[in-house]
Amino acid sequence: MTTDFPQYRHCTLCPRRCGVDRTAGQRGFCGEGAQLHLAALEPHFGEEPPLVGTQGSGTVFLTGCSCGCFFCQNYQLSTEHLGEYWELPTLVERLLALAQTGVRNINLVTPDHFWPHLKAAIHALREAGCTLPVLWNSGGYSARETLLEALEAGVEIFLPDFKYATPALAQECMGRADYPQVALEGLGLLVERAGFLRPFDPTGEMAANRGVLVRHLVLPGEIDNSLAVLELLAEHFGPMLPLSVMRQFRPMPQCQERGRFTRMVTSQEYQTVMERVQQLGFQRVFLQPEAGDANFVPDFRHREEPFRGNALAQQKLP
Repeated sequence: MTTDFPQYRHCTLCPRRCGVDRTAGQRGFCGEGAQLHLAALEPHFGEEPPLVGTQGSGTVFLTGCSCGCFFCQNYQLSTEHLGEYWELPTLVERLLALAQTGVRNINLVTPDHFWPHLKAAIHALREAGCTLPVLWNSGGYSARETLLEALEAGVEIFLPDFKYATPALAQECMGRADYPQVALEGLGLLVERAGFLRPFDPTGEMAANRGVLVRHLVLPGEIDNSLAVLELLAEHFGPMLPLSVMRQFRPMPQCQERGRFTRMVTSQEYQTVMERVQQLGFQRVFLQPEAGDANFVPDFRHREEPFRGNALAQQKLP
């Protein structure tokens, strides 16, 4: 099983195209080298019902991120770089064991900057007879070439964010004004090649096995951004696009440091967004009228179980 990946030598895996030699210890924006770095691998119950069911989503939380939004609830991974270094055979072995627990999919969280490792892992899983769908769980800021490789490698489900409709907000939050354009072009490619998420079962009884579900996180005081995102998605993809409109924002340490996004989303703010969802005619939507479950705010310093909500969910399993 090869562990020598030339793509790390002049890294252009994400749209930032830093061009650094990660094999020589150089670090681009993601902050990661050429050794696989991850913080958790476990059944996860914090995703949408078709992706979770009763046994969870087999989730790999990778360290580092090509978005780097300052308010990210996974800031311990994206900016503090918590986690452990893994060899590729160990990852494959653990994923095969995870698949045996009955999880619905293999869920790769922020996969772009470690795609060479993950592509090799997918190949090894298929050779070993694992047929679980692989899920690409990203911030929506992906290079076209990387997405094409993911499609060709057999990634079946795509769960991209669509965070920002305006270059100004994207520049403020992640330092890249090109996010709306890149996210829209990437989403267009994924919808064209993979289609919409199917089956789309809000009850979670039927497992989704292919297609695209778009997430959007509502930010406090930025309702106009959410409305503009919805209008953009409706214009380009129509009302049958599967959506998850989330209200789970909680202020993270950098929010307090910057004096920005220092509160949660109000009921009135989220109600305004929900009304626009209805006005635009979206048919396949997961909504979150409550503020989200605080048990799914992670603390990756607890390596055995960073999500208290996962432990609680597993206690309820028959």
